Amino acid sequence: MDSVKRSAVTPSKSRLARTFAKVLHIRAVTGIAPVDGIQKTKSQEKAKHDDMNNSESPLFDVEDEKLRIRAATEAFLAKLFASISAAKAAYAQLQFAQSPYDVDGIQSADQMVVLELKNLSELKHSYLKKQFSESSPETTHILAELQEQKSLLKTYEIMGKKLDSQLKLKESEITFLREKLDEANKENKLLEKRLNSSGSLSVLDNLHLSALSSSHFTTVLRQAVKSIRSFVRLMISEMESAGWDLDAAAASIEPGVVYWNANHKGFAFESFVCRDMFDGFNYSNFSLPNESLPEQKTWQRLFFDRFMQLKSMKPKDYLAWKPKSTFAKFCRTKYLRLVHPKMESSLFGNLNQRNLVNSGEYPETTFFATFSEMAKRVWLLHCLAFSFEPEASIFQSSKRSRFSEVYMESVNEEAFVSSDGSPESESRVGFTVVPGFKIGKTVLQCQVYLC
Repeated sequence: MDSVKRSAVTPSKSRLARTFAKVLHIRAVTGIAPVDGIQKTKSQEKAKHDDMNNSESPLFDVEDEKLRIRAATEAFLAKLFASISAAKAAYAQLQFAQSPYDVDGIQSADQMVVLELKNLSELKHSYLKKQFSESSPETTHILAELQEQKSLLKTYEIMGKKLDSQLKLKESEITFLREKLDEANKENKLLEKRLNSSGSLSVLDNLHLSALSSSHFTTVLRQAVKSIRSFVRLMISEMESAGWDLDAAAASIEPGVVYWNANHKGFAFESFVCRDMFDGFNYSNFSLPNESLPEQKTWQRLFFDRFMQLKSMKPKDYLAWKPKSTFAKFCRTKYLRLVHPKMESSLFGNLNQRNLVNSGEYPETTFFATFSEMAKRVWLLHCLAFSFEPEASIFQSSKRSRFSEVYMESVNEEAFVSSDGSPESESRVGFTVVPGFKIGKTVLQCQVYLC
């Protein structure tokens, strides 16, 4: 029994073993294996492998190549712009080093310019050969942009230095021109003083009353007219600075006058000043109120002494020496009459000069100094006029009167050029600019403006 049992069991185990081995062999051949309860066959692995191969297909290769080329091109352009900016900065440095001349700076900048031009040349060859390959285009791009910004910053710094240098140069030029202007103004003042100063009458220093002649009177008259014109120029300049309408002002002085030239309107202001300054010239007291004079037979000596006493002195010194003299009264009266309060307020913004003159003091201003010099010249002419026997007299031409070569001198020659000689086209007197004088039988022509 036991042997039968053993023989029965043994064949059964052998078959089981063979069956198990066979199954394992089949699994090995077919590739069936359990993985977390999910079977994976060789066909599935092959499908996965095929999918992986599909990701490296030619289509994906083209897109990657385009991206790579684009990145390399952008990096190339960034390097190009950086190199151009560096060349510009080097050239700007070269220009800056030339003024003021800097040998070392020029050589250094020149080397930088050559270096950057070489870099540009290399980039050109790379572009022609289409050699854009970069191991790290992103890094190259960023570094090129940084280099470009540095070059631009350097260019701006150089431009700033150049502008500062130019500014300093302009400031030095302005300072130099101001010094030249000051020198020119000083020279002009000296020339004006020479023209209008008492020194110009030095030829009359040894003059005696018995030797007095019309030529002496003519010399003083010329100086008086020069001083009047100096004051008129100053007055017009002050009017322009104050924003006056000079055309309207000239029209109010001489209404209805048509000027040959716009610049001729200055003659109207000269006429205005002469009218006020010479008003009362034919009177021995020059129309000064409460001015008493000795008997007429002693006039000549009195007026001649006044002339000789004042002619060599400056108005300022004379007024300080004799503040209550007849000349001081004359100077004060003429100023208050010629310079209207509204005019002074408009020109200077206040009435300080007028108030000082009214109080018997005299302003330390160029305007009053020029006026007092003019007043002195007119006063000297009056004194000299009454030093003659008979005394010299003043006259002027009436408006619209015919021109006379004996009594008149024209200040505008255009009137003669345009006239055809017929009575109808004959020029007429528009107004008298400077009055004329008679000394015995001698006539000193008045100056007129012809229309």
